[in-house]
Amino acid sequence: MGEDTVSFERTKAQIQQMVDQKIIPGASYAVMHGDQIETAQVGVAQIVPTVQPLWPHALYDLASVTKVIGTTTLAAQLMARGELAINRPIHDYLPAFESRQATILNFMTHTSGLSGYIPNRNALPAADLLAAIQKLPVSQANLNHRVVYTDLGLILTGLVIEKLVGEPIQTAITDRVIKPLGLPDATFTPEKAQCVPTVYSPTAGLLQGVVHDPKARVLGKHCGSAGLFASVEDLVVFAQFMLGQTSVPAVLDAATIASLYQDWTPNQQLRRSFGWNLWHASATRQPIIFHTGYTGTLYMLDRETQSALVFLANRVHPTAPNNAFLPARRRLIAAWVADTVTF
Repeated sequence: MGEDTVSFERTKAQIQQMVDQKIIPGASYAVMHGDQIETAQVGVAQIVPTVQPLWPHALYDLASVTKVIGTTTLAAQLMARGELAINRPIHDYLPAFESRQATILNFMTHTSGLSGYIPNRNALPAADLLAAIQKLPVSQANLNHRVVYTDLGLILTGLVIEKLVGEPIQTAITDRVIKPLGLPDATFTPEKAQCVPTVYSPTAGLLQGVVHDPKARVLGKHCGSAGLFASVEDLVVFAQFMLGQTSVPAVLDAATIASLYQDWTPNQQLRRSFGWNLWHASATRQPIIFHTGYTGTLYMLDRETQSALVFLANRVHPTAPNNAFLPARRRLIAAWVADTVTF
């Protein structure tokens, strides 16, 4: 092996351990370092009602990783072109949203202070759900000062983008991100047989090829927070783009991509980038950008070492919430950072 080759032994061992301990049925993953790309599948696709093996190019419900592949990329694209003013109040774009203080940047960094409860949220028709989200109050104590992660901010940003581009957010992501990048498998309308299933119940059966997130099911093509199905191969291509190994200026220019590897919160101290989360491996290096998804997805990009982790699993199969997954995922992050980062 060359001196620049990374073995990723800790990362692979942790993934195998998650399968062996039955925290997840299986996983498809890729570890990347420079032009070194290794992909693998471990475990199985499902365990009930029958055991089914994994296969190459299997599609996973990305859940909130949709936010960074799709809505974040599109918002950054429009920002770079001067079509989206991130420091303007969202009220300017969506007059039904009552707060005149919370900005697009607040929503993209989860510092909007958006709070509140929507009764019967998952049973509302799409139009009623969108109307209810826009009536939620903003906490003045949290606005600009605290990160409180919420899907709703990315849903609202998606509505703003729809107004700017004149088509549903998921259609816009397909036309302006997925197709120009040439992602081989990514889609919001997958074929059932190509998808690794998520939850199972004896009464409802197996959820396969249908988004797990209930808000995304209600909102359909108007949901900017979840709904994308993709393979490891898709996320490898996207990682090469985000690491600067490939160039597709029609999607994002190099300067905009580079700018995402830093803190974008109002006081630049709350450890969120524009749409992405930040992992600070040390105080003297550039942060790693990453995002997780409720279904069991994890995506990490380190521009400084030109490394990436693509981890696709279904921690909600056969049932959610599977709380043992969260500490295991943190151990996986630590293992990958230890494999890649030179202090």
